[in-house]
Amino acid sequence: MTELNDDRGRSAMQAMLADSLALKQAMLGDAALQDAILAVVDACLACYRAGGKILIAGNGGSAADAQHVAAELVARFEFDRPGLAAIALTTDSSAMTAIGNDYGYERLFSRQIEALGRPGDVFIGISTSGNSKNVLKAMEMAQQMGLVRVALCGRGGRIHEMADHVLASPSTHTPRIQEGHGLIGHILCALIEERLFAADYKKK
Repeated sequence: MTELNDDRGRSAMQAMLADSLALKQAMLGDAALQDAILAVVDACLACYRAGGKILIAGNGGSAADAQHVAAELVARFEFDRPGLAAIALTTDSSAMTAIGNDYGYERLFSRQIEALGRPGDVFIGISTSGNSKNVLKAMEMAQQMGLVRVALCGRGGRIHEMADHVLASPSTHTPRIQEGHGLIGHILCALIEERLFAADYKKK
């Protein structure tokens, strides 16, 4: 028997699985969250139909989530179709280190929005705490420049007050919040792709 193959390890694992299941059940019963997701899908569709793009940013695990969603949009999700313009503001190490060195870490994303954003684009700011300073500054810049602001967050934080649309994973526990973000990201990608391309590409 390995160290992890004991009753305590199994009990801990089952507790985490139960917590994750409870999160998904809460999301399934949360009509307000579902309405907010559909509103964000509509905003993204309007953005793409106008020739715009989606900018996404977060820190740590949320940076990985930003890259994940951007990759699904640029490449493909459920079926082959034209690529969609999406940029994770966490991937250009030269830009990030230059901004961090010259302006400070808090302006890491706002400076990139200033350079890359256009009115009508969508900015998705990801923060499990809802208080990540560089994401909040990015929200401020997005407002100044006329971008649609989407918060992907948990139940708390200042970001709730700074976004046009709030997609709050119904938890205060970081791992569960992030699991909710992963599912929300997949829902957004699936619905955007379906609405834009299913009629012309799905059956090919």
